[in-house]
Amino acid sequence: MTDALYTIPLKHRKTENLHIVFWLMKDISWCMLWRALGIFMIAPTLGAAIFITWRARANRTDFAHNLAVVFWISANAWWMITEFFEFDETPLWLGISGRQFSMIPFLLGAAVLIWHYAGAWFGRRAAFAAQES
Repeated sequence: MTDALYTIPLKHRKTENLHIVFWLMKDISWCMLWRALGIFMIAPTLGAAIFITWRARANRTDFAHNLAVVFWISANAWWMITEFFEFDETPLWLGISGRQFSMIPFLLGAAVLIWHYAGAWFGRRAAFAAQES
C-alpha cells in the first residue's frame, strides 16, 4: 500500500468530536427556540472551533478549512440571534436585514477556501512549469 496516511492525535480527535456535540446542542436549541441554551452554546461551539483552528495552523489545508468553519459558526450564531430576538427581517443598515448580515462571515469563510484552493492550484501549476524548464 503506497497511499499516504493522515493521522491526528487522539486528544485532537476527542476535541473535534466534542465540538460536534456543542454545535448540535446549539442548533437543536435554535430549532426548539430555547434562547438561553442556544446563546450559551455559542461560546463553547465557537471556542472549540477557534481552538481546533489554532491547533491546525501548521497545516495549510486543515487551517483553511477550520477557519472557514469558524466563519460558518459565526454566521450561524448571528443568524440564530437575529431569529431569537426577531430582528432577522428588520432592516438594520442600508436596507440590509439582520439575517442578511450573516452573509458577511459566510462570505469570509468562502473567501478563505477560494484563497486556499486558488493558491494550491497556482502553486501546483508553478511547480509543474518549473519542472518542465
